[in-house]
Amino acid sequence: MELTVAEPRTALSLRALLSLMALSREGDRREGILLRQGKGWFQVSGMGHEALAAIVYAMRPDDYLFPYYRDRALILARGVTNYELALAYLAKKDSSSGGRQMPGHYSDRERNIFSVATPTAAQCLPATGAAWGFKMEGSDQVVVTSVGDAAVRQGEFYEALAFALQEKLPVVFVIEDNRYGISTPTEKFFPYRLGALGEDSLVRVDARDPLEVYEKGEAAINKARRGDGPTVLWCELDRLCSHTSSDDQRVYRQADDISCDQMRDPLDNLARELIHQGVLTPEDWKTELEQIERVVRDEYDLAEHTPDPQPEAIMEHLFGEPAPLLASPVTFGEPAATMVSAVNQTLLKALEQDPRTIIFGEDIEDPKGGVFGLTKGLSNAYPSQVFNSPLAEATIVGAAVGLATTGWRPIFEIQFMDFIGPALNQLINQAASLRWRTCGEWSCPFTLIAPYGAYLPGGSLWHSESNEGMWAHIHGVNVVIPSTAEDAAGLLWTVIHGNDPTLFLLPKHIFRKRTPVRPECEPIPLGKAAIRRSGEDITVVSWGNCLELAEEAAERMEDEGVSVEILDLRCIVPCDYEAIAQSLGHTGRLVVVHEDARTTGFGQSIISEIVSKPDWFNLLLSPPQLVARQDVHIPYHPTLEYAALPDLNDVLSAMRLVME
Repeated sequence: MELTVAEPRTALSLRALLSLMALSREGDRREGILLRQGKGWFQVSGMGHEALAAIVYAMRPDDYLFPYYRDRALILARGVTNYELALAYLAKKDSSSGGRQMPGHYSDRERNIFSVATPTAAQCLPATGAAWGFKMEGSDQVVVTSVGDAAVRQGEFYEALAFALQEKLPVVFVIEDNRYGISTPTEKFFPYRLGALGEDSLVRVDARDPLEVYEKGEAAINKARRGDGPTVLWCELDRLCSHTSSDDQRVYRQADDISCDQMRDPLDNLARELIHQGVLTPEDWKTELEQIERVVRDEYDLAEHTPDPQPEAIMEHLFGEPAPLLASPVTFGEPAATMVSAVNQTLLKALEQDPRTIIFGEDIEDPKGGVFGLTKGLSNAYPSQVFNSPLAEATIVGAAVGLATTGWRPIFEIQFMDFIGPALNQLINQAASLRWRTCGEWSCPFTLIAPYGAYLPGGSLWHSESNEGMWAHIHGVNVVIPSTAEDAAGLLWTVIHGNDPTLFLLPKHIFRKRTPVRPECEPIPLGKAAIRRSGEDITVVSWGNCLELAEEAAERMEDEGVSVEILDLRCIVPCDYEAIAQSLGHTGRLVVVHEDARTTGFGQSIISEIVSKPDWFNLLLSPPQLVARQDVHIPYHPTLEYAALPDLNDVLSAMRLVME
């Protein structure tokens, strides 16, 4: 059954909208039945929120919707079919996520419906990123993003709202206020009720009335399309169901409270109004409900018999296909350069090559040009592509997600990798999983540059941590760590043109060290280690700052008649395990040196991988050794800092041990 809704100003269109609302309601009801039958594992309902579907009809097909999990009716109004939602509920192979997402986590690239992530308010910052991109390119496209009332206490909602107001972005925030965050009444928490936020951009909506939803939604969308900035629609409605199938609202709500909400059911009220107006007869409405019930039942039955996802496909779409290596236009005028200058030149060429490349970060505009000078001169050269960000790391990464998904090439900077904490929600729950959770339908390739690491006294624990083992654990994100100027330029050029989110970490201790460069910079593929020193007795695997320790230790061991091969990984993810095994084929001894902590540092992963494969384990002549930081934070006083970090004697001791 195909249900379409015309512009819902007329009785006829309200009639069709009523049918769509009924379709949404029946889909929720059918899923509840199936769950009780043991067919399915979880359900989240949109009962009571159906009238919000009216706002979709003020949108154009090229506008974007960033919904949340209670927006079934909006999704249907946007063109997703009941059958597609049935596939998603049953987690089937042909569902939008291939069975990887819970029901209610909608996604449709063709219809510009951004993939829902469970963490509340996580969609708000990517929505503003997309809206920012539309504004910069001169498009009159609009973004609509919805969020539950409890979620507006999340810091990311405030960051998104502040960013939208600051830049007058074409975005409409739809707050679906059903007065509950699971079991907790939100009245005393809701910021607009508390007067915590100004009301200049706020519009209150009785979201039980679809005409009011449409009219106020249309006004907000038109305002955004004119370039007059964002609107917050405070939509008051009722949740006519428990939070999810795992919840029972009768435990924490009074019966008369639930009954009062049922009396305001937007579906029943609209039906009664249309019957009263003579647009609909009770008999026709009863017949249509029976028809909708049959169609929904049949489509869920049909979906039930489609193929399930296959286990062997679990790793598909974690990363995109490697992009072709494009010749780099970066040239070096001297025989040696620093990583800082190499990054600066590479960024300049990227801005020059592609007007959809954008750089965003704290203090990166001239005259400062970044706290380390990485972006010096760039905003003067390209003022429409290089921008200072607010002091808000979640905004930086969240905006990157929204921009990247709409065709931009964000190259954003975090001042120190230690400060990534506020942005982890966006990095882990949006960027890293987006491609995988949509089976490749969505992707967000962006580059996040951050200085990292210690061996630079005075940094303390919020300017000197490395933690690359933690970043390697974020599935779906590349982790790149150059150690020379040439590698910094070649790897950065590759990731800028890549297909996935990448952390590009610059080791602070050595990023001003001048290293030899060839006149023409070549792009470097990810996951290819470099041999920094050839040897026959010991393989030392390292990266970043600790390569200096490895080099110095190798010189000392040569005096003792021991030949050391040094392998610079350059990339933690993807990791070149084959190069390590190849080196072990002629040395038989392994030492891994890194400045991250010992416990769950990436060195443990390397050693585990080597010893777990019989062919590689049989290459070993002695137990592998790990040289790492103690499991402690980096202190401020230089003496204490170096006490925590691996030093030359630690590396020498490990080398001598594997030679015994």
